[in-house]
Order: sequence, then structure tokens, then C-alpha cells
Amino acid sequence: MSKRVKGMIIDEIQGRIDGHSDMLVVDVSRLDAITTNKWRLALQGKDIEALSVKNSLARVALERKGITGLGEVLNGSSTLIWGGEDIVALSKEIAKWGKELKELDILGGTVEGETLDTAGVEALSKSPSREEILSTISGLLLSPGAQISAALLGPGSALGSQIKSKSEEEE
Repeated sequence: MSKRVKGMIIDEIQGRIDGHSDMLVVDVSRLDAITTNKWRLALQGKDIEALSVKNSLARVALERKGITGLGEVLNGSSTLIWGGEDIVALSKEIAKWGKELKELDILGGTVEGETLDTAGVEALSKSPSREEILSTISGLLLSPGAQISAALLGPGSALGSQIKSKSEEEE
């Protein structure tokens, strides 16, 4: 392959991954074509992109984009995966597919410049998603207010029911 063609491929890889620094790497070489297409279509439905790459060209493209955590993960047949809601949702989806398709091998990934191995991706897939963390935080923030309002309303409602029962007794 000529330098010009390699340069064009590297530019294409850079254009495709533009804006994404967290990604996973899988090996889909043992999947048949029909299963691979079904898998890719399912990922596209969840706004997840998959790109099978030549490792040497991918390394150059990723280094130019400042993504350095995938160097040791890019070995053998590699498919870069990125997108989705966040890296946790992405890892959950890929881990689900890894269990469903035994031929799909999760090689690793990168999160905020840190390299993840297969066990790291599995651990990441078991962590709470962004929405779960936000709902937990909002629940914690609203909890003191709910306790204060219950403390203020509790005695008032008890007093109100006592006054109502007294007024009913007098009638």
C-alpha cells in the first residue's frame, strides 16, 4: 500500500473517530458475515459505531488524535468501537454481546487515556451508568428537603386532625 493510500486511510479513521476519546477494541474475526452484519446493525441502532482497522494505521490515527491508551490493545484482528450514551453504556452493550456471541472477543479499551484490559471492560460494564449516578445524586440532594418538610408537616397535620376531632365533638 502506498504512502498516499495509507495517509488517506489514516485521515478517514481520524474523521470517523473525531470527538471520541473513549473506545473499546474487539476481535470479530471469528464471526460469520451474517452475524457480524446483524451485530453492526444492532449497534448502529444504539448510536454505536464499529470500525475494523489495520492496527498500524489505527495506531497512527489514534496518536494524531491524542488517544494513547490503545497501543498495547491493538493486536491481531481489531475493531474499534465508540459512541453510545457514555463509555459505561458502551461497555455494557459490548459485554452483553460478548456473552451472547461466544466468538466475539473483547480485547480492551481506553477510558480517559487509561488502558483497560478485558477484565477492566467487564468491570466497567458492571458500574452504574451516568443516568443511575445522576438519579442517586439527585435523590441524595432532595432527601434532606423531604425530611425537613415531613418534620414540619407532621406535627401540623397531627394538630389539625386533633382540632377537627374536637370541633366534631362539640357539634
